[in-house]
Amino acid sequence: MLGLALCFVVPLWGLIRFAAGSELYSYILLIPFISLYLVWLNRQKLPPVSRPCRGIAAGFLTVGTIVLAAYWLGFRSRLKLIEDDYLAVMMISFLLLFFGVCAFFIGRDSLRTNIFALGFLVFLVPIPTAAVQWIDALLQAGSATVAHCFFTLSGTPFLRSGLFFKLPGITIEIGPECSGIHSSLVLFITSLVAGYLFLRTPGRRTVFVLAVIPLAVLRNGFRVFTIGELCVHIGPEMINSPIHRRGGPLFFVLSLIPLLLLLVLLQRSERANVKSKPETGELRNSAPPE
Repeated sequence: MLGLALCFVVPLWGLIRFAAGSELYSYILLIPFISLYLVWLNRQKLPPVSRPCRGIAAGFLTVGTIVLAAYWLGFRSRLKLIEDDYLAVMMISFLLLFFGVCAFFIGRDSLRTNIFALGFLVFLVPIPTAAVQWIDALLQAGSATVAHCFFTLSGTPFLRSGLFFKLPGITIEIGPECSGIHSSLVLFITSLVAGYLFLRTPGRRTVFVLAVIPLAVLRNGFRVFTIGELCVHIGPEMINSPIHRRGGPLFFVLSLIPLLLLLVLLQRSERANVKSKPETGELRNSAPPE
């Protein structure tokens, strides 16, 4: 038992240190607190008695143990995982075992009430390196396309070659560090929490969350366009300005504006839908018999 605890204490501490020093995964430090807050919000909905889900608990515990054992006994000596991927394996195993313990002690009804809060903990898992590279590539390509459209609409002369933009006096490349993956992940997490708190229907929640994808690409493409225009009209030295090096939070806040407007529209749509149902029912009930 002590050995199993040590198997997770060390990776958990490593995850904290890793997230604290990572620009991409700094949001991980907030995930447990957000999950606890969501559980606290549901405290009034918790049933006084809830039967344990022993079958579900056994499934989670078994799979979690298999993942942990497979890594330590079979793949650890063969796979030389970098820190991101090692922590991803450890966190997947930890969460499976944690879900199993919750299913056994909390019970079915309590588990169902807090299923979103518990599932939200999946963001403790660092994204595998191969997936990060794939997401980076997609965001880079999308941002380049959006920036291309903005430069065309603005009338700024430019030549584009893939991810390179040759502007008057400077050439800009949309590198992996310019993909905006960190702010896109944070925006995605924000949309999940906001959709859960302020929307009620699964369809509208899905629309709200999926809207983050084009919004993230649009935001980053606009950022590339803005930096390019500053370099053209002020000077090439603007490529090293704070708006390029540390301007991510500013453009992130700007992207929250259309996301908030979409949330308001979806909320109004839900309210209108709820109001229309009783009215329809009253019309049907008041209709005279034929």
